[in-house]
Amino acid sequence: MKKELSKHELEYIEEYQKKGYCCNFLFKDDALLEIESKYSYKPEEIFIVAHHRYEGMSDPEDMSILYIIETADNKKGTYLLGYGPSADLEAAEFFKDIPEKNYSTNADINKLT
Repeated sequence: MKKELSKHELEYIEEYQKKGYCCNFLFKDDALLEIESKYSYKPEEIFIVAHHRYEGMSDPEDMSILYIIETADNKKGTYLLGYGPSADLEAAEFFKDIPEKNYSTNADINKLT
């Protein structure tokens, strides 16, 4: 995972949406809920296509990771996870439980297919 300096989270979210990553996910009840279908995904059903880490320029506690997600049933979207002192620890644990084999090493938006 590389630290992003040039782009903000929203800029990347917009770029990924143009590439079809339009689903919105919410962490709820120990699962990742896709807002439109209301389907709750378990960690083994989630594939991380890319992830980008951010640290706030003016506030070092302003930290987040943008996950680019594909699901086992081909839903594509993003999830922004805050971390640091104000992190949602349960959501962070969920992402730690995603099998390592489900993480791509490709974090370059221009190389996504």
